[in-house]
This record gives sequence, C-alpha cells and structure tokens, in this order.
Amino acid sequence: MHFKQPEILYFLFLLIVPILVHLFQLRRFKKEYFTNVRFLQALSIQTRKSSKIKKWLLLTCRLLLLTCIILAFAQPFFESKDSKNVNNEMYIILDNSFSMQAKGKKGELLKRAVQELLEETPENVNFSLLTNTDSYWNTDIKTIRAELQNLKYSATPFQLDNIIAKIKAHKSPFKKDIVIITDAVGLTPSQLKNMNTDNVPYFIIPKAEQKNNVAVDSVFIRQTLDDFYELSINTTNYSEDFKPIPMALYNQNKLIAKTIVDYKNKKQTINFTIPKQPFHGYVSIEDNDLTYDNKLFFSIAKVKKNNVISIGVPEKNNFLSRIYTNDEFNYSSTTLNTLDYNSIDKQDAIVLNELDEIPQALQTTLKAFVNKGGNLIVIPSETASVANLNTLMNQFGNIQFKSLESDEKLITKINFSHPLFAGVFENKTNNFQYPKVKKEFTIASSNPAVLTFEDQSPFLTAIKNTTSSVYVFSGPINTENSNFQQSPLIVPVFYKMALSKLNNGINANTIGNNSSYFVAVNLSKDEILTVKNQDEQFIPVQQLLNNKVQLFFNDYPEKAGNYTIYNSQKPIENISFNYPRTESNLSQVNESLLSDYKTSDSITTIFDTLQSNRSDNQIWKWFIIFALLFLALEMAIIKFVK
Repeated sequence: MHFKQPEILYFLFLLIVPILVHLFQLRRFKKEYFTNVRFLQALSIQTRKSSKIKKWLLLTCRLLLLTCIILAFAQPFFESKDSKNVNNEMYIILDNSFSMQAKGKKGELLKRAVQELLEETPENVNFSLLTNTDSYWNTDIKTIRAELQNLKYSATPFQLDNIIAKIKAHKSPFKKDIVIITDAVGLTPSQLKNMNTDNVPYFIIPKAEQKNNVAVDSVFIRQTLDDFYELSINTTNYSEDFKPIPMALYNQNKLIAKTIVDYKNKKQTINFTIPKQPFHGYVSIEDNDLTYDNKLFFSIAKVKKNNVISIGVPEKNNFLSRIYTNDEFNYSSTTLNTLDYNSIDKQDAIVLNELDEIPQALQTTLKAFVNKGGNLIVIPSETASVANLNTLMNQFGNIQFKSLESDEKLITKINFSHPLFAGVFENKTNNFQYPKVKKEFTIASSNPAVLTFEDQSPFLTAIKNTTSSVYVFSGPINTENSNFQQSPLIVPVFYKMALSKLNNGINANTIGNNSSYFVAVNLSKDEILTVKNQDEQFIPVQQLLNNKVQLFFNDYPEKAGNYTIYNSQKPIENISFNYPRTESNLSQVNESLLSDYKTSDSITTIFDTLQSNRSDNQIWKWFIIFALLFLALEMAIIKFVK
C-alpha cells in the first residue's frame, strides 16, 4: 500500500490525546456506607463495572475513528499493475487509404472508425493523430473534431513503417502507446520492423464483410488506324463470383460507347474503337464495392510529329526513311561532314548510324542533348575503335564495348517486359524467324537487354533516365552484316526508340508516381505552367529545357481526374491523373503478421483496458466509510450501553 500524502501520517501521534483523556477519567471510587440495605450495595457494584467497560469501548471507537480519518486524508492506494507506463504518450494512426472504403457491418470502415473516435475518445485524453498524409500533434478530440469529420480518402498508400518513423522522430522523454487503425491490406513484414519494445502498439483491424471488387487497371492504344484508335482497357475482377459489369466510355463528359463485361477469367480486356481525334475523358464501370478504382481518366492529344535525324552514310540510312514516315515524323538524314550542330537541339531523337569516328565536339553536344530529354540511338561501325566508342558511352552510363567478334549469332530472345515494348505485343512468343548478325562487339552492361543473342549476350541494350534514353546496338545492322532490316522486329524497335517522352499516345498518369512529364512549349524565365481543373489547381515543379518543359508532379494532384496545363490563361494541353491501384485487392491481408501484437475490436476496448491497467486502486473511500461506521458505533455505545 502507498500514500499520496504520506506526511499526514504524522497526525497519528494525535491518537495519544483520547488515551490521555480516558486515563484522566479513570478516577478511584470512594466508599460510602449507607444503611444496611444490601440491594443498593449490589446495584452500586454492578453500575461501576458497566461504566468501566463502556469507557474502554468508547476509547477504542474513537481511536479507530481518528485513525481512519488520518489514513483517509493520507490517500492510500494500491499501485496499478502497469504503473510504469502510466505516463505514456498516445499516438493514433488512422489508415485512410482507399481500401478503407470497403463496407463492414456498420458501413464504410473509415467512416465507422472516425465515428467511433469521435464518440468514444475521452475529452481529457491528449494524443497525436497521424493519417497517410497528415499529422496532428499533441491535440485532443475537441480540437480535432472538424478535421476528423472532413477526413478524405488518400491516394497515398498506407505505409506503416514511414508513419512509425515520423513518431520516432517526434522526440519525447516518455514511452509511446501507438493505436493503429487499419484493415491491414498490403501490410508487409518489412513495415513492422520499426516496432520495438519502447513503443506499445495496439492494432484495431476493422474487417470488411465482402472482399469483392472490380477495378479498371489501365488503358492503351491497341492499334492506330488511318481514322480510328483501337483502345484496349484492362480490368481485374477480385470477386469470387464473376457477375456482368456495365462499362461506359466518356469523352468530355459525353457518353460515346457502352458495353457489358462478362468475366470468364480474373483479368479481362475490353476493346473500343474511337475516332482518331483528341480525347479527354474516362472509362467507368458500375461496381458497388470500392468506388475509387471504378474510373480511369485518360487523354489522347493531337498527334505531334517527332523530329528525328540520322547521321551517317546515306545508303545505310535509307531503311530509316521507310520507318519514320511523314505522317508521324519529321525525318532528315545527314552525313557527319554536313551536320548542322545548331539543329541538334530541335530534335527528339538522333541516330548515329555506323560512324567510323565520333568527334569529341559531337560527343559533348550529344551529352547535353540527352540531358535535356532527347533519345540517342547508337549503331556502331565495324571499323570504329573500341576506345572511341567507350569514350562516347562514358558520357551516359555503364556500357562498355569490348573486342569485335566475327562469329555469326542469332537474335533469339525478346525482353517483353522492357518499357520499349510496352503495348507492342498482344502475346509473348519465342517462335519467330531469328535475325542474324555476322560481326558484333561484345558489350559489358548491367542494364537489362532489349534483344538478346542465343548465347545470352545483348544485341540491343538501353540506358534509361528520368528524361531520356540511350539505345545501343552491339553490331552494325547494314544488309551486308545482318538481316535485321528484313525482320518484323525492326519497325516497332526503331519506332518506339524515336518516340520522345512528350505525350504521344495515351496519357494516364498515376498520382504519387515520381516519373516526369514533358510539355512541348517555349517559356521565358519568368513564365510558369499551371495544372488545373474545376476542383483543383497546383503549380508543379518544372525545369526548362530547349524547346520543352519537364514537369514533376510528386504527390499532386490530390484528386484523380482530367486536368489542363496552362501557360498563364492559355491552355497548352490536356493531362489526366488516376489513383494507384494498390488498394484494389482486399484479400491481400496476412492476419498472421499481427499474431505477436495486441489487437482489439474497438477503440473503446483499448481506452478501457489502459484505464483499468494503469489506474491506481484508491482505497481512501473505504477508510471514510470505516470512520463513519466507528462514529455510528460510538453514538450507539453512548446511547445504549449503561
């Protein structure tokens, strides 16, 4: 037993006062003899004995009464079983990712969690609240009520390790109670590594009644015809039973096509044919589960011609004119001697086609060209020196040419997952007519190969960065050294290599993706580009390049939709943003991960548990009750005992 006011126990010395009073009252009786009446003498002896017992009883009651009063004022208590954590600070982590749109027994999981926090959190409890994107430090439920009521779903996935790192960075001399409210969708063991014994985590895992969901994943141009685009829309059905789902296509908020998706497999691709015109709209499905992935916004801009120049012997450049046609490219060919260096900055792609020697001045110019977003395609000459080629490669990355070999090799493998082939092949196949190369350089590179020889050495590899790409062949592809020009592969390979990162084709950006975006516009140093629609407006990070601007969106915008890029009040081009589809699969929950942690079904249970485990057992009230009982007992003795 402990006392909050132990100094009051010194008043126990006052117990000597009733003892002294009692002793003074114990006077000796003087014998007085009366007449010979024996009954009166007997009555006197009996009364004297009962009076003595009464005084001892009163003394005992008064001592106990005074003792109980003194102990009550000293506030005695028994220490709680979790007293060492009584000063812990509370942190509440609330997952507001889109998977919390799923419906539980009482509605959407996030809305129910917010309602429970508002109703059950004690008003005198101070805590810090952290969501996927926001932090509210050292607050209480009254102060943060409005923010909780207006809490929106976040496009940022729930990353528990990042939020725990924020809490650790918030320095405090006390330990931390961390209440984590999440459906645990996408929770991985690596996110739990930051948990340690200094923090006491409590998990509240609200569960969805149904884990069904259908998501629109992506869209791409399957085929470009003279007057039409053939669109392919990829969807995924995470439900156990495949029900038909209505799908609609909107351009400028006008319905232009509609169909029913009959799922036979988990993944289904739906095709639409639309006019070959600019598009600024979305595709949507009707699904009553998660709603955030029911729409996919995308744009198709007016086709812009890419500027491509090939530097080399005219006879060897002829095949490129058949690929880079006038309807999609502004193609030109020049020799090294007639090259206009001033025209390089205007190009989107440059082909170095079998140059015997690459001058240092050209290498420097090409480095600046690539850094500003241009694509470079290098086809080596069999007479080129290895040292000269490697000097060029050192400008861009870790590709090194070795010796020239004269062994004929077959090109047998296509890297279908390489970004160069995105949207090119409907099906993967290894059964095609293998092109061959008679002479080739050995290439050492850590970059993934695009095309590979039969001995697994690279025939075509690439160095990619945020703004551009450098593509490198290992050998000449002229008709004397190779039949690659007669292969069906040559058209998609050279076509895709020449496309710049300007918005050619489908534009459907993902919010939170760190990739950059290029806008073909000339700006002065004082001008900036703005991205906006009816609901939101922001200024992205931007970098001026030659004849274009590179934009970085980071975590903007906050809301998916169709936007327009403006230069002041002048619209430049349309752009679309979508939420990442990382939360679509509600089944990606590993409940065994939390077997070593404390879990609860509600915030009320956690508050009650903490209150009971960390509250001292106050017993001063019992001493007040005992004091009253002894007081009542004293009054009874005075009244009834003779």
